[in-house]
Amino acid sequence: MNANLNWSQIDTVLLDMDGTLLDLHFDWHFWMEVIPQAYAAKNNLTLEEAKNIIYEKIHSQTGTLNWYCLDYWTETLELPIAELKRELKHQIQVHPEVMEFLAKLKVLNKNIIMVTNAHRDSLALKLEMTEIGNYFDHLISSHDFGIPKEKIEIWSEIQNITPYDPKRTLLIDDNLHALQTAKDYGIAYPVCATFVSSKLDKIDPKGFASFERYSEIMPN
Repeated sequence: MNANLNWSQIDTVLLDMDGTLLDLHFDWHFWMEVIPQAYAAKNNLTLEEAKNIIYEKIHSQTGTLNWYCLDYWTETLELPIAELKRELKHQIQVHPEVMEFLAKLKVLNKNIIMVTNAHRDSLALKLEMTEIGNYFDHLISSHDFGIPKEKIEIWSEIQNITPYDPKRTLLIDDNLHALQTAKDYGIAYPVCATFVSSKLDKIDPKGFASFERYSEIMPN
């Protein structure tokens, strides 16, 4: 179901970051390749052994705030996660058409809010390496509340920072669980960004309105 947005009915735009605005390959490569390599070297394991351990640990935290928490993984794996991420920062890339999309929203005077599950350290690194931060009225990390977007409570918590009318709000995310909790909360336009990276499979929107390229939903 392609997203067919009536922008005159939308005042607030909630935007995810990783996979939605930024190419997810940076994070995928970091967690699936770089971290296992570092873990193998530290613990005298083969790469295959390290991958099995890391993947199991990551899978066990799916849907929780720990999954996104650099502090948690630094302690759990005994690796300098934030430092290792910074060494790869040159690989951080914005999706095509994102900057034009954000600029259009700004011109239309929309209330533009980032809502990301990313840890604040990861968010800061990505803002340092891109210009997306310049377009947002608020930058919210779910770590600020201790609640991931997979929990419905986060959408009411955001009201305490920047009040918004759910009936006139658009959420763009590649996280289907986040889209579902937003829909359950009453956010009128939960839309799936299906293109997360040219190197990864597209997201199956599972019935949510969706788009692949930002030109498909670009305001006039």
